[in-house]
Amino acid sequence: MPRLPHSLLLLSATLLATSASAGEFGYLQSAETLPEGALEVIQSVTRRADKGYGDYEAYDFLTKLEYGVTDKFTIEGGLRAQSIDTSGLLIDGYMPGDEKYSAQFSGFEIEAKYKFLNTAEHDLGLSSYWGLNYSSKDPHSGQDKRTVSLETGLLAQKYFLEGQMVWLGNIGLEATHATRDEIQGLPEGFEWPTDPEVELEFKVGTGLSYRIVQNWYIAAEVIYEEEHETEVGKERYSLFAGPSIHYSSKKWWMTLSYLEQINGGGEKFDEQDDSNLHLIEKTKDEVRLKFGLNF
Repeated sequence: MPRLPHSLLLLSATLLATSASAGEFGYLQSAETLPEGALEVIQSVTRRADKGYGDYEAYDFLTKLEYGVTDKFTIEGGLRAQSIDTSGLLIDGYMPGDEKYSAQFSGFEIEAKYKFLNTAEHDLGLSSYWGLNYSSKDPHSGQDKRTVSLETGLLAQKYFLEGQMVWLGNIGLEATHATRDEIQGLPEGFEWPTDPEVELEFKVGTGLSYRIVQNWYIAAEVIYEEEHETEVGKERYSLFAGPSIHYSSKKWWMTLSYLEQINGGGEKFDEQDDSNLHLIEKTKDEVRLKFGLNF
């Protein structure tokens, strides 16, 4: 296949970033930033289900707005909500009992991304990001829990086959301060700490996407996370992997992703039916649907 002229490759990459921002991945972040003055609205819904015991189903909703301040600097603000339906699960220190409610406001996020290297002009695109997150609900138990998180990381991206294939690599560190509210009527001897906690979470992920026909992409991504807590040290780790399918046009795009936990460890609960997974704060699988509008 003959190589495209550099100017044409740069134009193609710019159009790709404008129309989809590498949105063909459900969880990984692209190193691309929005063009100056561009605006993007993104709605995502994530379903987390199956802890191997009892009944557990939770939905996370995120509505966010991204704006290109310059060609290299993008800011983003988002609102979060969640719903949960869990029964038959009682996990000391984590799941104090059955909980069920429909979508409720659960927090907000603010994020900024700065691009150091343009993917189309260099062998490797590179950006950094910083984020502030506040949550009023525990996403695992659904109980009231106030958390403030600061996150930072690096995003790498590379094009192959004249842009038909895209590789992403993400690495990040998140520091969280959390405080749980007291709960009345807990079983005797049940542990439910209300003292402030400090947690550090390390994240790394990688993925490949491939344009199969015009506007359609398939992708695969792998995500590893581990968390360290003040009193117990390394509390948990998990490895998820799965496919995505993505459609993009000039004005809108959509991505459907599935992730399955293939390995995990750390703290476990007595009734856990699989010793090779972490199922206290994670589930066996996740499904995410994202929809974006470009302006």
